[in-house]
Amino acid sequence: MTTEHPQPEPLWQPDQERVDAAAVTRFQDWAAAHHGAPADGGYPALHRWSTEQLETFWAALAEWAGIRFTTPYERVLGDRTMPGAQWFPGATLNYAEHALRHAADRPEAPALLYVDETQEVTPIPWAELRRQVGALAARLRALGVRPGDRVSGYLPNIPEAVTALLATAAVGAVWTSCAPDFGARSVLDRFQQVEPVVLFTVDGYRYGGKEHDRRDTVAELRRELPTLRAVVHIPLLGTATPDGALDWSALTAGDDDPVFEQVPFDHPLWVLYSSGTTGLPKAIVQSQGGILLEHVKQLALHCDLGPEDRFFWYTSTGWMMWNFLVSGLLTGTTVVLYDGSPGYPDTGAQWRVAELTGATLYGTSAAYVMACRKADVHPARDFDLSRIACVATTGSPLPPDGFQWLHDEVADDLWIASVSGGTDVCSCFAGAVPTLPVHIGELQAPCLGTDLQAWDPEGKPVTGEVGELVVTNPMPSMPIRFWNDPDGSRYHDSYFDMYPGVWRHGDWITITDHGSVVIHGRSDSTLNRQGVRMGSADIYEAVERLPEIAESLVIGLEEPGGGYWMPLFVHLADGATLDDDLIGRIKHTIRTELSPRHVPDEIIQVPGVPHTLTGKRIEVPVKRLLQGADLAKAVNPGSVDNLDLLRFYEDLARKRAQRTA
Repeated sequence: MTTEHPQPEPLWQPDQERVDAAAVTRFQDWAAAHHGAPADGGYPALHRWSTEQLETFWAALAEWAGIRFTTPYERVLGDRTMPGAQWFPGATLNYAEHALRHAADRPEAPALLYVDETQEVTPIPWAELRRQVGALAARLRALGVRPGDRVSGYLPNIPEAVTALLATAAVGAVWTSCAPDFGARSVLDRFQQVEPVVLFTVDGYRYGGKEHDRRDTVAELRRELPTLRAVVHIPLLGTATPDGALDWSALTAGDDDPVFEQVPFDHPLWVLYSSGTTGLPKAIVQSQGGILLEHVKQLALHCDLGPEDRFFWYTSTGWMMWNFLVSGLLTGTTVVLYDGSPGYPDTGAQWRVAELTGATLYGTSAAYVMACRKADVHPARDFDLSRIACVATTGSPLPPDGFQWLHDEVADDLWIASVSGGTDVCSCFAGAVPTLPVHIGELQAPCLGTDLQAWDPEGKPVTGEVGELVVTNPMPSMPIRFWNDPDGSRYHDSYFDMYPGVWRHGDWITITDHGSVVIHGRSDSTLNRQGVRMGSADIYEAVERLPEIAESLVIGLEEPGGGYWMPLFVHLADGATLDDDLIGRIKHTIRTELSPRHVPDEIIQVPGVPHTLTGKRIEVPVKRLLQGADLAKAVNPGSVDNLDLLRFYEDLARKRAQRTA
């Protein structure tokens, strides 16, 4: 006998006018009339159809979005085996052509709005962006860049980075980028794998009110990348073009009409990189057609973006969200680029950018939302955010307190979209749906065309229970391959080793009985106490509500003899002390909000929590250090924001080993 669970009250519910106006509603009506999609049942019915009739759905989306295939496809899926699914065989197209096609209708409207720490807003009209891309693509061809060649950028989030990406795609070359706060070793770990022929670079960048000169790093990159045929200098700090480099303004001065190389659907568009915390970063290759279709789906249907919108996501060029942001151009949306610190001159900096640019969809990290809450920031009181329809978060699960804070401090009628996906697909598995309610602590639903399930260790789907995040059918933006993985073994081992033929992402999730998704954290650093699996994100959410805790890290270690040690590391806020009172409150909070089993064995103050270069907490390497691994073997030094922080955990492991010897 099953017990009926009462449907929880949503935090937000779209009104009928919003539902009717949403692009996903218009798409469903159109797909019902033309492709047999269900006319009734709303999003749940559309999602079911999109996974059960996978080929029909993607064909319908391509038609509805006006994707221009210069040669038609023979079928939607030539082979649906994972890994190795073959999408739209026979078709040719070009991503950059679709990103720039709105220049014809709105030449003087802003394609990009650029903001730096001076808070000045610089618009780049569609016609000007198209002209620059045409000029740069012609110069790249003149330099001998051909389809399939790699073009790299060591660039901040500036308009020149967007122009360089689009010109590269127009030529049919393969784009790859790193942010200029990455050190030389981190960049070389990435770029040396793909052997670029061109490097776009700045002389430095501004962050936190300071100038950071990167000319020495650029010189090292030039020395260590022997395949480079050209280096292009962008004088962000105003320095002269170095010897042997080309000047950006000279390369983009022409009036050449863009020529868009028509490439096969599965032709590589860009290379993204995993964090690489335990070895060389994976060089993840995604295709022109796969990204084009997946991003049109995400941005038009899930994010509900169109030509009247302004799309701002706080990101850097070293994170997949930058690539996702640039794809806002596919829907004719004005893309907001912010180059600067997320917290300069104060914690409210990102809200100020949203106000200045009239952002309608503003994306940020869950960590930033929680930092604003702790810093007592009041966005609606201090900024005009009247144009914001949606605040989206990613990077880590948004805690329930974060949902409530956004609702209370930004707007009652605010669509809050916590989304989750990965660099591996440069997209979301679950997240934003403009026509569904928002429940506190939950992602609204799995995305269209994505058969997202939670599986137990035997490979059986579970509802209302924690399971492994799996995707049981192919997505167009899944990697076509990893670079330098000739037999595909590294690709296979990354996603398909646990459940053959099914993508396992490495996250713990629960799919609720009302179809939403809860993310519990990474499954490869899962806490498993007395046979019960627990997500680290749940503990972070509870502990970090306490004002004394700036950040935390929890690790579970299986010990010889069958024991289990679960320490909680806490980085304290300024002025806080880890005394008996605070320890007691931490344990009480975890016990009452989660369970006695979640209470750590030990609470240890640390000088800081280490992160990847894209800001994610490093759990697995810390676990390896605590298990006795050498620092050099536990982590790739170039992948960590502060290597010195890891020495604390290495020393702790040594002291524990001495105590137990």
